[in-house]
Amino acid sequence: MQTDYERLANLNKDYLWNPFTQMKDYITSDPLIIERGEGIKLYDMQGRAYYDGFSSVWLNVHGHNVPELNQAITDQLSQVAHSTLLGMANRPAIELAEKLAKITPRGLNKVFYSDSGATGVEIAIKMAFQYWQNKGVKSKTTFITMNQAYHGDTIGAVSVGAIPLYHDIFRPMLFPSHVIPYPYAYRHEGGEKSALDATLTALRDLLETRAEEIAALIVEPIVQGASGIVTMPLNCLREMAAICRKYDVLLIADEVATGFGRTGAMFACELEDVSPDLMVIGKGLTGGYLPVAATLATDEIYHAFYADYEEQKTFFHGHSFTGNPLGCAVALASLKLMEERNMIEGVEAKAAFVEQKLSNLKDRPHVGDIRQKGLMVGIELVRNKDSREPYEWIERVGVRATQRARELGMLTRPLGNVMVFIPPLASTETELDAMTDILAKSIIDVTEGG
Repeated sequence: MQTDYERLANLNKDYLWNPFTQMKDYITSDPLIIERGEGIKLYDMQGRAYYDGFSSVWLNVHGHNVPELNQAITDQLSQVAHSTLLGMANRPAIELAEKLAKITPRGLNKVFYSDSGATGVEIAIKMAFQYWQNKGVKSKTTFITMNQAYHGDTIGAVSVGAIPLYHDIFRPMLFPSHVIPYPYAYRHEGGEKSALDATLTALRDLLETRAEEIAALIVEPIVQGASGIVTMPLNCLREMAAICRKYDVLLIADEVATGFGRTGAMFACELEDVSPDLMVIGKGLTGGYLPVAATLATDEIYHAFYADYEEQKTFFHGHSFTGNPLGCAVALASLKLMEERNMIEGVEAKAAFVEQKLSNLKDRPHVGDIRQKGLMVGIELVRNKDSREPYEWIERVGVRATQRARELGMLTRPLGNVMVFIPPLASTETELDAMTDILAKSIIDVTEGG
């Protein structure tokens, strides 16, 4: 007779298509099936506990099964689970919009909801495009993205993505974008300053000749996530914003991964006092509870759509669950909890502790680079430390190190051969100590034959 786990595992293999997962590999092993969460740990169907070392794909803030967040959903559920925002509104959506306008960089006063980071990016791209059309500037129709950028998986978001592994197969379906280098100092021959100069020079050169056709630049501020937790040199974001202003090109900040305290500020743009024209937020917005995202716009952009009905300047875009009351209610509760517990202020000390703990890895023979901003960490594993020669895909070093971490009691997910560590902001120093020990041991065991 089958156990409940065996039944679900077989159903998973028969019917469920997991995202970003090679199913041929997946179905040959026993799938991990999570049954519950408590604090910063997840528990599988056999009762085994795992630290959530990547915040359930970078979005958990307070941990799992948080009473205050559970109660916020329960309270809202007793009122209404969903009502549309098309031509009407609801209390949590309005109150959350006000809150977001107050805590985001100055000038971002208008909030347009969606249900994921990708759809939020799609909205920002369409807003930027239509903004120029509504103003009568018909030539501004293209976008600038950055090498190895990831902004989500909808068609527009993929069009401004630049990770060949994820995006090249879909290239015939997409609109073309201009690509400039992201300052990846570890993989740049001249180091950090040279990488920074290359990025800024490429942006200036492009805008000097083609600004009249470019609607916006989209960027992951301070930390480029899916490319391997690549951190920008100091002042890079500020300089890019200034160049965009000089050439009358909009700046879209994709803060889906970097927002809500991950980098040590509420939003990464704050680290360099940058106020974008459009900003996309998601992931941590609801504390990791429900799928809500938002695209914030300046009054200048909003008023380009504000016209008499017959002018047809309306932004014709929306989602069925836009501004879902349950999601907005738990987002409000999450933001309140962040304030009450001074979570942003606590990131600096926790980040310093993590940096100190991981410094012991710097001299290991196969640790090429450790990149960190706040509680976003990427550890790049290489075959040869001196030449920076990467491991081949077939060696699956990142995958094997992640599997080893799981055996030791922590869940994370690699980016190629970059080990990712993005713990919930609520993690205590004791928990961070245990998780960094597991991270280090898993890397050493796999790369040094432990």
